[in-house]
Amino acid sequence: MKTETNGHEPKPQKITPFITYNNSAEEAMNFYTSVFKNSKIIGMNRIQVPGMDKPLVTGTIELEGQKVMLLDGGPHFKFTEGFSLFVNCETQEEVDHYWEKLSEGGSKGNCGWLKDKFGVSWQVIPSALGRLMNDPDRGKSKRVIDAMLQMHKIEINKLEAAYENK
Repeated sequence: MKTETNGHEPKPQKITPFITYNNSAEEAMNFYTSVFKNSKIIGMNRIQVPGMDKPLVTGTIELEGQKVMLLDGGPHFKFTEGFSLFVNCETQEEVDHYWEKLSEGGSKGNCGWLKDKFGVSWQVIPSALGRLMNDPDRGKSKRVIDAMLQMHKIEINKLEAAYENK
């Protein structure tokens, strides 16, 4: 995990996810940068706000080239499944890694969805799902979708077997 300290911030992304936590933004930054290999904490600030016991934390991390901003906002900010972070995986090993690491202390859902220990929703999805699901043969597509709907963690070999009607 690296933190940039050169004082020169690169040009910001046009659209950056901004996630507000219940006083766990720093823990989330450290957790996410430990899960994703190509990641770093770009910057973090601790601001003492009158009336708050501990400093307010804000920060920016980069996960696989995607910048994400985090903020401690307090208990009135809640997460819902209406917002999720999508992790595109090329192999089953990647699916397995992110599924297990991101769900530690959280909960595992259906169809590749999980919640991390902070309550943030993630979709851990192999790229094979989109390829197989979007086949012009509607019968193959339907079998893949039906198979996916039976899964918690997405398993590429089961998707491929449904596609081939095995």
